[in-house]
Amino acid sequence: MPHQQHDHIVRSFDEERARLREELLRMGQMAASQLEAALDVVERRDDAAARRVIDNDEAIDALEKEINEDVVKLALRGPLARDLREILAALRVASDIERIGDYAANVAKRSLALNQSPALPITRGLKGLVRIATRQLREVLVAYREGDAGAAQQIRENDAELDQMYTGLFRELLTYMMEDARAITPCTHLLFMAKNIERIGDHVTNIAENIWFLEHGDEELPPREKRDGTNVLG
Repeated sequence: MPHQQHDHIVRSFDEERARLREELLRMGQMAASQLEAALDVVERRDDAAARRVIDNDEAIDALEKEINEDVVKLALRGPLARDLREILAALRVASDIERIGDYAANVAKRSLALNQSPALPITRGLKGLVRIATRQLREVLVAYREGDAGAAQQIRENDAELDQMYTGLFRELLTYMMEDARAITPCTHLLFMAKNIERIGDHVTNIAENIWFLEHGDEELPPREKRDGTNVLG
C-alpha cells in the first residue's frame, strides 16, 4: 500500500509539472501573438486594434499569476535536484514572458501616439526587428518544450543579430531626425518601439539561459557576443 501511495504522489507531481510546462508554453505563444499584432497595428495605423492589443496584455498577466500559484504548490512538496531546477526555471521564464507581453503592449501604446504624425517609410525597419524577435521567441519556446539546451545556446548567440539590426535602425532614425525637424516626434516614438523590441530579445536570451540551467544546473555558459552599438555614435 505505501508503494502504491508513493507511485500516486510521483504521478501526481509529474502531471502537475507537465501542466505547468503547458501553461508556460501557452503564455509564450500568447506573447508571440501579441508581438505580431503590435507590429500589425503599427503598419496599418489602426488605433482600435492597438487598444485591443493593450487590453489583451491582461490575459498574459493573469496567466503569470496562475503559474506563480502553481509553482508555489509544487515547491511546497519539497522537490530535489532537477525537479527543483524545473520549478525555479518556470518562475523565471514566466516573469520573462510577462515582460515580453508588456513590451508588445508598449509598442501598441506608442503606435497611438505615432499615428498623430504623418506616416514614415522607416517603419519598415521595425518590421525586420519584430520578425527576428518573434522568430527567436517561438524558437526558444520549442527549446523549452523539448529541453534542448544546445538549441537554447544557439538562440542565445543569435541575439547578436537582433542587437545589430537595432543599432542600424537607431542610427537611421537619428539621421532622419537630424535631416528633418518634423521627423523628430515620430522618430522618437519609433526609437522607443525599437528599444522595446530589443529588450524582448534580452528576455528571450534569459529564457534560453534558464533552459541551460534546467539541463546543466550551475555549469557555466560560454561567453556571449553583444552588438548593440547605440552607446557609441560614430
